[in-house]
Amino acid sequence: QVQLVESGGGLVQPGGSLRLSCEASGIAFRLYAMGWYRQAPGKQREWVARISSGGSANHADSVKGRFTISRDNAKLTVYLQMNGLKYEDTAVYYCNGISPDGSTYWGQGTPVTVSS
Repeated sequence: QVQLVESGGGLVQPGGSLRLSCEASGIAFRLYAMGWYRQAPGKQREWVARISSGGSANHADSVKGRFTISRDNAKLTVYLQMNGLKYEDTAVYYCNGISPDGSTYWGQGTPVTVSS
Protein backbone atom coordinates (compact mmCIF):
# COMPACT_ATOMS: atom_id res chain seq x y z
CA GLN A 1 0.00 0.00 0.00
CA VAL A 2 1.38 3.36 -1.03
CA GLN A 3 1.61 5.98 1.69
CA LEU A 4 2.96 9.50 1.67
CA VAL A 5 3.00 11.07 5.11
CA GLU A 6 3.79 14.76 5.51
CA SER A 7 5.01 16.39 8.69
CA GLY A 8 6.63 19.61 9.83
CA GLY A 9 3.85 22.11 9.32
CA GLY A 10 2.79 24.58 11.96
CA LEU A 11 2.50 28.21 12.95
CA VAL A 12 5.38 30.53 12.11
CA GLN A 13 5.92 34.28 12.10
CA PRO A 14 6.58 36.17 8.86
CA GLY A 15 10.21 35.81 7.88
CA GLY A 16 10.52 32.53 9.71
CA SER A 17 11.44 29.07 8.47
CA LEU A 18 9.97 25.60 8.45
CA ARG A 19 11.09 22.31 6.97
CA LEU A 20 8.41 19.97 5.70
CA SER A 21 9.07 16.27 5.32
CA CYS A 22 7.23 13.62 3.35
CA GLU A 23 8.07 10.01 4.11
CA ALA A 24 7.06 7.42 1.54
CA SER A 25 6.30 3.75 1.92
CA GLY A 26 5.11 1.07 -0.45
CA ILE A 27 6.88 2.52 -3.49
CA ALA A 28 10.25 2.29 -5.21
CA PHE A 29 10.97 5.79 -4.00
CA ARG A 30 14.20 6.30 -5.92
CA LEU A 31 12.30 5.88 -9.22
CA TYR A 32 9.62 8.44 -8.40
CA ALA A 33 9.50 12.12 -9.21
CA MET A 34 8.36 13.91 -6.08
CA GLY A 35 6.71 17.25 -5.60
CA TRP A 36 5.06 19.68 -3.24
CA TYR A 37 1.78 21.45 -3.84
CA ARG A 38 -0.23 23.79 -1.66
CA GLN A 39 -3.80 24.90 -1.31
CA ALA A 40 -4.73 28.12 0.42
CA PRO A 41 -8.23 28.67 1.80
CA GLY A 42 -10.66 29.38 -1.02
CA LYS A 43 -8.05 28.81 -3.72
CA GLN A 44 -7.09 26.03 -6.08
CA ARG A 45 -4.21 23.72 -5.36
CA GLU A 46 -0.99 25.03 -6.88
CA TRP A 47 2.35 23.51 -7.67
CA VAL A 48 5.26 24.59 -5.45
CA ALA A 49 8.28 22.46 -6.35
CA ARG A 50 9.32 19.16 -7.90
CA ILE A 51 12.39 17.00 -7.90
CA SER A 52 13.08 14.29 -10.44
CA SER A 53 14.25 10.80 -9.65
CA GLY A 54 17.69 11.98 -10.69
CA GLY A 55 17.63 14.94 -8.33
CA SER A 56 16.87 17.81 -10.71
CA ALA A 57 14.78 20.42 -8.92
CA ASN A 58 12.37 23.11 -10.08
CA HIS A 59 10.49 25.70 -8.04
CA ALA A 60 7.52 27.92 -8.73
CA ASP A 61 8.39 31.57 -9.29
CA SER A 62 6.44 32.53 -6.17
CA VAL A 63 8.82 30.56 -3.94
CA LYS A 64 12.05 30.62 -5.93
CA GLY A 65 14.96 31.74 -3.77
CA ARG A 66 13.03 31.07 -0.58
CA PHE A 67 12.02 27.39 -0.75
CA THR A 68 14.22 24.42 -1.59
CA ILE A 69 13.10 20.90 -2.39
CA SER A 70 15.45 17.98 -1.75
CA ARG A 71 15.27 14.24 -1.35
CA ASP A 72 17.01 11.50 0.59
CA ASN A 73 16.48 8.21 -1.19
CA ALA A 74 17.97 6.23 1.69
CA LYS A 75 15.30 7.66 4.01
CA LEU A 76 12.51 7.52 1.40
CA THR A 77 11.87 11.15 2.20
CA VAL A 78 11.42 14.39 0.29
CA TYR A 79 11.86 17.73 2.03
CA LEU A 80 10.74 21.29 1.49
CA GLN A 81 12.90 23.85 3.27
CA MET A 82 10.92 27.07 3.53
CA ASN A 83 12.72 30.29 4.46
CA GLY A 84 11.52 33.86 4.45
CA LEU A 85 7.92 32.81 4.91
CA LYS A 86 5.22 35.29 3.97
CA TYR A 87 1.56 35.59 4.90
CA GLU A 88 0.65 34.38 1.41
CA ASP A 89 2.48 31.10 2.02
CA THR A 90 -0.28 30.08 4.41
CA ALA A 91 -1.81 26.89 3.01
CA VAL A 92 -2.09 23.16 3.40
CA TYR A 93 0.99 21.63 1.82
CA TYR A 94 0.69 18.31 0.02
CA CYS A 95 3.33 15.83 -1.02
CA ASN A 96 2.98 14.24 -4.45
CA GLY A 97 4.69 11.25 -6.00
CA ILE A 98 4.66 10.21 -9.64
CA SER A 99 5.74 6.76 -10.73
CA PRO A 100 7.64 6.07 -13.97
CA ASP A 101 4.36 4.90 -15.54
CA GLY A 102 2.56 8.10 -14.51
CA SER A 103 0.62 6.89 -11.49
CA THR A 104 0.15 9.72 -9.02
CA TYR A 105 -0.10 9.56 -5.26
CA TRP A 106 -0.86 12.22 -2.66
CA GLY A 107 -0.27 12.67 1.01
CA GLN A 108 -2.89 13.90 3.45
CA GLY A 109 -1.37 17.37 3.77
CA THR A 110 0.23 19.38 6.53
CA PRO A 111 -0.97 22.90 7.38
CA VAL A 112 1.35 25.90 7.41
CA THR A 113 0.14 29.15 8.93
CA VAL A 114 2.20 32.32 8.67
CA SER A 115 0.96 34.83 11.19
CA SER A 116 2.26 37.40 13.61
